[in-house]
Amino acid sequence: MLTDIEIARAAAKRPMTEIGAKLGIPEDSLIPYGRDKAKVDAQFITGLNGRTDGKLILVTAINPTPAGEGKTTTTVGLGDGLQRIGKKTAICIREASLGPNFGMKGGAAGGGYAQIVPMEEMNLHFTGDFHAITAAHNLLSAMIDNHIYWGNELEIDERRITWKRVMDMNDRALRDVVVGLGGVSNGFARQTGFDITVASEVMACLCLSKDLDDLQERLGRIVVAYRRDRTPITCAQIGADGAMVVLLKEAMQPNLVQTLEHTPAFVHGGPFANIAHGCNSVIATQTALKLADYVVTEAGFGADLGAEKFFDIKCRKAGLKPAAAVIVATVRAMKMNGGVAKADLGTENVEAVVRGCPNLGRHIANTKSFGVPVVVAINHFTTDTEAEIQAVKDYAASQGAEAIVCKHWADGGAGAEDLARRVVALTEVESHFAPLYPDDMSLFDKIDTIARRIYHAGEVIADKKIRDQLREWEAAGHGKLPICMAKTQYSFSTDPNLRGAPSGHTVPIREVRLSAGAGFIVVICGEIMTMPGLPRVPAAASIRLNAAGETEGLF
Repeated sequence: MLTDIEIARAAAKRPMTEIGAKLGIPEDSLIPYGRDKAKVDAQFITGLNGRTDGKLILVTAINPTPAGEGKTTTTVGLGDGLQRIGKKTAICIREASLGPNFGMKGGAAGGGYAQIVPMEEMNLHFTGDFHAITAAHNLLSAMIDNHIYWGNELEIDERRITWKRVMDMNDRALRDVVVGLGGVSNGFARQTGFDITVASEVMACLCLSKDLDDLQERLGRIVVAYRRDRTPITCAQIGADGAMVVLLKEAMQPNLVQTLEHTPAFVHGGPFANIAHGCNSVIATQTALKLADYVVTEAGFGADLGAEKFFDIKCRKAGLKPAAAVIVATVRAMKMNGGVAKADLGTENVEAVVRGCPNLGRHIANTKSFGVPVVVAINHFTTDTEAEIQAVKDYAASQGAEAIVCKHWADGGAGAEDLARRVVALTEVESHFAPLYPDDMSLFDKIDTIARRIYHAGEVIADKKIRDQLREWEAAGHGKLPICMAKTQYSFSTDPNLRGAPSGHTVPIREVRLSAGAGFIVVICGEIMTMPGLPRVPAAASIRLNAAGETEGLF
């Protein structure tokens, strides 16, 4: 059996002009990045205004487990399946971060015969977007310290600088650092830290902007520090927004690649869903909707994080109306939620499947609560038995959703045709999409609503300092912003070891951050970190070049 990377290397890729032509993108509107990647010219995108949108399908999932779920693989398989049944289709996913690729997760381009290629480039530097975002973010950091060094005309309180630095790598040693040591010529010593690039507000601004003008406005609104009287200092006041846009000009243009079956795929932007808003760029999604009849996108991690943020942040901000949602689940993950150890997942255990299904049921109910039609995709593994599969189907039916077995990993788009037909049928039913909460609800009540209705928590704990901060932001005009929860992806609770569908638990808020440029409030819960660390044995320890100069161990 071929590995994912061997399958990807054997792919017979079509010229990017041919892939673009499937969507009506002329050759002179494609900016080549090598032989098998291209960016779509901003002027062409502007010319699409006024076209009717296609139908938007969200692929989300149950909470991730070590058993594997395959959300991106299913996204790609569904896109290929829709193309196989004659639908003009485009796929929209996020770019991969070097942090998890060299940490513990591996690649993010799908798997088996449901992959986006070039897989290796996508999981490494790709078209350089993340490097541009990192550079733009850190330019602002440098200009803040430089402003203070040359006299601090804006009267920045050095104790209240909220803007950290970023890098696209997991490095726990950089969470808390001191800069400016070594004497007068090195500036003023102060405590700060690093976040991972995917948690950067610059990443969020790029992913939520409709064009370069919108991007500059968002960057300019970023609050980077406060004066002693607590009045805010913005990026525009520092004077960095124009130069940041220059650095981001190319990164703002969506990347176009292809699946193994030559379905066009936009891969652009990459905020994590456990610490950021977890969706690919608005500009890529809106471009795809103007060019295709069906657009398949995904949101990171389980539906409690990615789907909620897709609905409450991305769709709210961009005016998107999803036509259907697919929830990915596996028999193996149901058994693990039912208490089976990873080593025993290959043994039939229908009772454990049934015990684990409430996690799926919670996600079905949550997704349907947004008024979006739902179908369950059972991502098939060879160890699945008919009795176990039937148990998942029966449970999904009891929750008012059909569950369809999908074999796209082994069979490509042919293995997802049944799912594709069901999705098409669902999109014929009118979606009654609505966000979870209104804009004018108080910030704390928005947090409480997400915790109770999506996580099924019993209470939210926030000390007086946090509640006062939320009220200050409301008084400053930020009260209508949506909430971006930063929480473990492994559980509905803030305890990553609490599987299944827990209820009545407590959600402790550790910190809140204003993202005035992106347009949301980040709420950091439990022990979640915005700069991850590497595991005991990182994936990087197995990544190397072979004798042929090919990358090994990346996926």
